[in-house]
Amino acid sequence: MGDFYQNGIITTLHNLCRRPVEELERELMSFRKVRPMSLVLPSLYSELEGPALKNIVAELARVPYLEQIVIGLDRADEAQYRHALEYFSALPQHVRVLWNDGPRMRAIDDRLRQEGLAPTEMGKGRNVWFCFGYVLASDLSESVALHDCDILTYKRDLVARLIYPVANPAFNYMFCKGYYARVADSKMNGRVSRLLVTPLIRALKKVCGPSDFLDYLDSYRYPLAGEFSFRTDVINDLRIPSDWGLEVGVLSEMKRNYATNRLCQVDIADTYDHKHQELSPDDASKGLAKMSTDISKAVFRKLATNGEIFSNEKFRTIKAAYYRIALDFIETYQNDAIINGLTFDRHSEEQAVELFAQNIMRAGASFLDNPMETPFIPSWSRVVSAIPDIMADLASAVEADNREYGGAIQP
Repeated sequence: MGDFYQNGIITTLHNLCRRPVEELERELMSFRKVRPMSLVLPSLYSELEGPALKNIVAELARVPYLEQIVIGLDRADEAQYRHALEYFSALPQHVRVLWNDGPRMRAIDDRLRQEGLAPTEMGKGRNVWFCFGYVLASDLSESVALHDCDILTYKRDLVARLIYPVANPAFNYMFCKGYYARVADSKMNGRVSRLLVTPLIRALKKVCGPSDFLDYLDSYRYPLAGEFSFRTDVINDLRIPSDWGLEVGVLSEMKRNYATNRLCQVDIADTYDHKHQELSPDDASKGLAKMSTDISKAVFRKLATNGEIFSNEKFRTIKAAYYRIALDFIETYQNDAIINGLTFDRHSEEQAVELFAQNIMRAGASFLDNPMETPFIPSWSRVVSAIPDIMADLASAVEADNREYGGAIQP
């Protein structure tokens, strides 16, 4: 049972009474007349072979209010793309699968590259960016939600609660972030949020002083949640990071473009579990090691744009403050776990903090060595300004792929 406490400077929409999903869906069916809704699912082909996606598709097949579902498919050859079209054909909604590795989408990418507008890294950021471009090109929705394809505990009320704040015509929200308790199998998860992001924000407040941006980030109960929703118009001017800083980058963009009273967060699940990244202490290019570095750099870059001056000495001070605060948080989380009867491995928690402290320094050094690094993919409004017919070409490429390789897919 959630509480009704409002923390920070954005609105929190709680789950206070376990309202039946059928009631939410009835309201969403009425909202769709004014604000038709889409869902974006970024997916690796390997997730079609995993345990989570089959249940997600089965749950989404029962969702009546979605106008469109757009699936971005990465790391798939032709046979795998054909299989994906068949796999998602069970969905009754208007479904399109973007074959991001196919020749037509590669041609779009090459055209963007010639203008210096193409994503520079493969990954979720690029996948989401192309999906959002197709949502704009198809022009079928006024609101759009996004969630991952590896959620093991998925129920259809997750997407209902996630999209409700931006679909309800009586609300003025342009953006909504999902949150939940990362507890599964009697264990507290969410290490990067618990042990990196929150302690780092508190350390930056101590070292750098008061900051509206840090207060804003600190208002989100789960800033790294991969579930969020927008009014579709938001996508035009949204710059999406291509690295692991995606979630923090999106939050930064929303703060840059909108007043905080147009932003909210909503409780979308009692329990939430998905595939877990390895800590990867011996390889800074993988797992939580790379994630923690990218996230730290994303925060440092944003503070720099707000006028904060960084140096090696300041980063050492930030690292020291972070380390002390994070260790105090471990004590807090351990006590929280004990009273709730959860297992808690203090040794592994402290190992994670030690790694994150190293990566804060690594991120700081990288920022100082390359202050002009711009991991953001250009906004679609900039792309359209440079290539006016790109939306029509993108829509044609997606339609041609779906028609040629999957004749049975929904028209």
